Amino acid sequence: METQVDTAGNTVEIFRSETLIKGQPTAIDCLRIDGQTFSVNRNPFSLVSLADEWYEDVRTPYALIEALKKHSGATPDIFTFWQRLPDLDPKYPFYCEWESIAVLPVISFDHWWTEQISSRTRNLIRKAKKDGLEVRQTTYDDNFVRGMTDIFNETPVRQGRRFWHYGKNFETVKRQFSRFISREEMIGAYHKGEMVGFMMVGDAGRFALTGQILSKLKHRDKATNNALIAKAVELCENKSWPYLVYLYWSDTSLSEFKRRCGFRETKVPRYFVPLTPKGELALRLGLHRGWKAAIPNRVWDSLRKMRAHWYSLIG
Repeated sequence: METQVDTAGNTVEIFRSETLIKGQPTAIDCLRIDGQTFSVNRNPFSLVSLADEWYEDVRTPYALIEALKKHSGATPDIFTFWQRLPDLDPKYPFYCEWESIAVLPVISFDHWWTEQISSRTRNLIRKAKKDGLEVRQTTYDDNFVRGMTDIFNETPVRQGRRFWHYGKNFETVKRQFSRFISREEMIGAYHKGEMVGFMMVGDAGRFALTGQILSKLKHRDKATNNALIAKAVELCENKSWPYLVYLYWSDTSLSEFKRRCGFRETKVPRYFVPLTPKGELALRLGLHRGWKAAIPNRVWDSLRKMRAHWYSLIG
């Protein structure tokens, strides 16, 4: 770890940290400024953002921008941050785009059950219970990890693409998913003693955050994921969390599942602040979100269909 002090007296620590990218442990460059950790993505230009932006707010954006510009290391090209739910109105003068996330407002479980989901979804959850599915809060112990490992290794392909966690053993799963359990609640779905699904719900302060949610394909007739969401809503009521957030919103079959469970597309402001001439150029060319974001949606749709067809042939 390298420690620097810039001209404004800010302490900047530079180090490398391991994180999961596409299910694999990957070392990334990090900066720690004013007690907050920021990760640096260097392809094709350097983009710096708060490492735990789902769980934290950038406390002092203006001071942080100055610290990033003045520290003696290589200045990142663009700094990006967003305003977390429920802070939806832009309050900074920087260039801003809208980020779509999936949000379920939680008033009570009864309100969700009667007002926010359809009769079809209610019937699926009733049927799951009738078929013997038991959903309950649990702990991150060895039995839970064994259940996770079994679910991860059921199939190498999910939703038409290679599944990142397939092939991992018990020790790997236990180590990789234990890093943040101090802020997560575990929910397990069981059928005749077998864990057939699980969900991790993170405490993000102003809302609950859906982390992992996964179930066995051989039990897909039991609407396990619907039942897990139902238990998560109940947990939100008990914990007084006013929202349940299911990460990003996109036009896929997963978003249709979210919609049926009561989630709605909600837009939060994301800012992009260029710090170097290279960052200015990337912003003008529309490359500030990376080269993948510059590819039209219709092209991505075609590529996804080709990928799904390929995996269906080799699977």
